[in-house]
Amino acid sequence: MSSFVFVLLQLSILAYAIVGGVFLAFSDFIMRSLSRTGGNGGVEAMQVINREVFRWVFMTLFLGMAAVSVFVVVYSAMNLAGAPGTLILLGALVYLFGCFAVTVFFNVPMNEALAGMELSADATRDYWTGTYLPRWTMWNTVRTLACALAAAMMLFGLVWLAQSQTKLV
Repeated sequence: MSSFVFVLLQLSILAYAIVGGVFLAFSDFIMRSLSRTGGNGGVEAMQVINREVFRWVFMTLFLGMAAVSVFVVVYSAMNLAGAPGTLILLGALVYLFGCFAVTVFFNVPMNEALAGMELSADATRDYWTGTYLPRWTMWNTVRTLACALAAAMMLFGLVWLAQSQTKLV
């Protein structure tokens, strides 16, 4: 394995963990806090958060790791044999499906629905409490776990691979 790929895998582990940490904060206390705001405060805050996320480092990291994960899947399939290579490949797939795809197919559609709602409408309050909060948070928790699992699988695979290569020398 080239030094570039070795460093890229190390940075991927860190990035998966950082992205997962952001999701963890939402599942652990941010959504619960937003649900306890008076009136439409939680809805309004989440609408603002969903607009602001596109203007920050997080989105670059989140989308960038999807592209890097595709590279890791292809590289692992073509160049890394055995259980360590399989762990690295599976870690990248877990990020792609458990984090990125879940975001695209579940969280983003709910965010878009919420963005188009009028703050003072009864339908907005019903959607917020009956659909958005429980379902968005559940899918967000899936993303959190997927990021943690992806980081762990890649970490264990990379350590295992590095140890097996040093034994050969």
